[in-house]
Amino acid sequence: MAKQVVPESARRRRRPTKSGDVLSEQLIVETALRMLAEHGGAGLTARRLGLALGADPSTLYRYFAGMDDLTLAVGAELIGRALDGWTATGDWRDDLRRLGLRIHRAYLAHPQAAALTASRVTGREQEIAVDEAVLAVLRTAGFPDGDAVRIYHAFIDQSLAFAALDAASLALPSAAREADERMWESTYARLPDSSHPHIAATAGLLAARMNHSAYPTALDMLLDSAAAQLARLASPA
Repeated sequence: MAKQVVPESARRRRRPTKSGDVLSEQLIVETALRMLAEHGGAGLTARRLGLALGADPSTLYRYFAGMDDLTLAVGAELIGRALDGWTATGDWRDDLRRLGLRIHRAYLAHPQAAALTASRVTGREQEIAVDEAVLAVLRTAGFPDGDAVRIYHAFIDQSLAFAALDAASLALPSAAREADERMWESTYARLPDSSHPHIAATAGLLAARMNHSAYPTALDMLLDSAAAQLARLASPA
């Protein structure tokens, strides 16, 4: 049977931990983010987290139903940071572009955590707030509900998919990442025109582009498509 999580107001420690901090959900999540950066997903355990917090590991289960519940809280924290400070201006395309780039940046700031959480559905308030914001922008812009949901689906999955892809690269050991980045010049740029004419013709452009995220380009393509659809809806039949 799953452990019952006690409301935070009823489980706050009366005394500070050994590190001098008063334990809270937010402190645990922030410490988990730091540990993921240092040790990766495999290194995030209740024992290590308890040591880092200066608290008995069993105390964590008063705040979270288990380590997977904590993982969901970490994911919610990342997407919540993307929304923090963002406001809709009424320019739907610019609003979604800014939000998409903020989501991407928030996850890439914590690549180990992003690789662990980008594919999860947390159902927590931060995630729900982002979903509500995106749908509000689309419906206010005039998209019918079916189209709004379809575009929302593509928008949020694209944001998180690129976050996971780019985070996985950043999470590689530096030697492996640097070797991958050099490949465009060490291998692709040296392919002969006789056997690979199209790669040879674009080798310089590939080397300049391929070590950067394609997310901004993909996001613009998605928004361009949505804008064209909205224009068709607005034009007389």
